[in-house]
Amino acid sequence: MASFEVLMPLPGMPEIAERLERRVTLHKLWQAADREATLAAIAPNIRAVVSTWATARVDAELMRRLPKLEIVVGFGVGYDHIDAAWAGRHGIVVTHTPGVLDEDVADIAIALTLAATRRLPQAERHLREGRWPNGAFPLTASLHGRVMGVLGLGRIGKAIARRAEAFGLSIAYHGRHEQDGVAYHYYPTPLALAEACDILMVAAPGGPETLHVVDAGVLAALGRDGVLINIARGSLVDEAALIAALKDGVILAAGLEVYEHEPSVPAELIALDNAVLLPHVGSATRHTRAAMANLVVDNLLSWVDGEGPLTPTPETPWRR
Repeated sequence: MASFEVLMPLPGMPEIAERLERRVTLHKLWQAADREATLAAIAPNIRAVVSTWATARVDAELMRRLPKLEIVVGFGVGYDHIDAAWAGRHGIVVTHTPGVLDEDVADIAIALTLAATRRLPQAERHLREGRWPNGAFPLTASLHGRVMGVLGLGRIGKAIARRAEAFGLSIAYHGRHEQDGVAYHYYPTPLALAEACDILMVAAPGGPETLHVVDAGVLAALGRDGVLINIARGSLVDEAALIAALKDGVILAAGLEVYEHEPSVPAELIALDNAVLLPHVGSATRHTRAAMANLVVDNLLSWVDGEGPLTPTPETPWRR
């Protein structure tokens, strides 16, 4: 029986490769001295790609080079670095890892909301730099009485909303459509949502459809007391417009853990005192990353065993 050959462009959590190598032939492209020559040699036999990081794009150009490709297995709930639409049109399955990271990402979203609104990192610096004896840290804005608008009320958006309600915040949302059984007020556009709230929580998927959905107009609608939080994808926010809005006082503050061209973060953004910045750590706990790694492997092995994907993306041509 021929082996099932799998391409892994970049390293991931060690347990992914360790488990897969027991069942499949795993080609670790990052270890090749000449990656292009290695890819050319193995491409005719590759039946799966394991995508561990968003920095390695699995686009149409790559998939065209793999004539036997059946499945692309993604690590993470977001998969905008994989051209799932092209894959779906060509009969290729794409999977991701939803559900297992919701709680940790929602925790970070609330932490960023508190940190940006109450200026917690700035207050800590005030103490650490020895400035407290010379004067108290300035008063900050409050969470009390605010409305959080959730842009993208999926699994993670709902987990964030539940936490926000515990802090006494009112919740509104925008998505592709109004959801049945959801008590929160629905707004038909991101602009209308921004006009109705003063904390805008970005939790929608990335991709061409949501590119720069938070633009200068949305930021202006959020207002001078508004706070922008982004735990989704950097591509959803027009970063240049956000920098200008923070500099000019168009909005009060921002809390970000994702960026347009990460891991590169604009120096202008880093220099802003009213921005709280984290290095994309929403799901970065040992527990959650292990669960994500297991789901990556389980998706692929389920496919190898003829059971189909466990968590396919909506674009995937798979019906149980």
